Amino acid sequence: MRALILFLLTVMPAMALVAQTPKGYNLVWSDEFNRDGKPDPANWSFENGFVRNGEDQWYQPENARCKDGMLVIEARRETRPNPRYVEGSSDWRTNRKDIRYTSSCLHTRGKQQWKFGRYEMRAKIDVSKGMWPAWWMLGVSKPWPSNGEIDIMEYYRDSLLANIAIGTETSNKAHWFSRKVPVDSVWAAQFHTWRMDWDASEVALYVDDEPLLRVPTDSLANKDGSGFNPLLQPQYMLLDFAIGGQNGGDPSATTLPRYFIVDYVRVYQRKKTN
Repeated sequence: MRALILFLLTVMPAMALVAQTPKGYNLVWSDEFNRDGKPDPANWSFENGFVRNGEDQWYQPENARCKDGMLVIEARRETRPNPRYVEGSSDWRTNRKDIRYTSSCLHTRGKQQWKFGRYEMRAKIDVSKGMWPAWWMLGVSKPWPSNGEIDIMEYYRDSLLANIAIGTETSNKAHWFSRKVPVDSVWAAQFHTWRMDWDASEVALYVDDEPLLRVPTDSLANKDGSGFNPLLQPQYMLLDFAIGGQNGGDPSATTLPRYFIVDYVRVYQRKKTN
């Protein structure tokens, strides 16, 4: 019996949980990652190359796989020539002669998008130096940040973050609503559940049912005089495991590979009432 208890304590945190639909909601979309191999192409596309924030990783599909009911996003140290290198370029994406790290960013753009609802992810994140995992949303219309960004889960430099960004009068400059919570490797060694409740009245972000950030939706109109509120439009989802860059910190002393492991992602929407 003791051996069985020890086995369950070891295995249960990593086992997929049966979906329990919250009262008053319908499950409208989910990925339980129960098929081994590549992530379901009906749900996910991939970013490719050096993409944003001066990050160190080259994004590629090969670093994401499904195994034993989990999505595993792997951050690797590997060196090869940058195929987009341009000598003398002023663009950080093309002036790097070599790729030194690789990882993956999955997104649902053009495949799945939602307006309002409850969003849940159960996952285990890596908090080693230089690691920058995130689960986030972007609006389908207008350029960033005027399309609206919601960081339901983001981690870097010893802290968990919950953020919402909207546009300003200055191109590429965001107005942020943010909360930062320090976490350590003991906390991060376990699976945790992140949640967003989003409706016409507010956006509320949680981890393990503890509130992190709540912002009234009517406070989220872009601060550019347009009156456009990006949190009143559909959003698509991203899962990524970034390395270094503007916020991630220095990964050079971190032993790789490292893993961002996702048990499930689920989207619920309120039942319609007559």
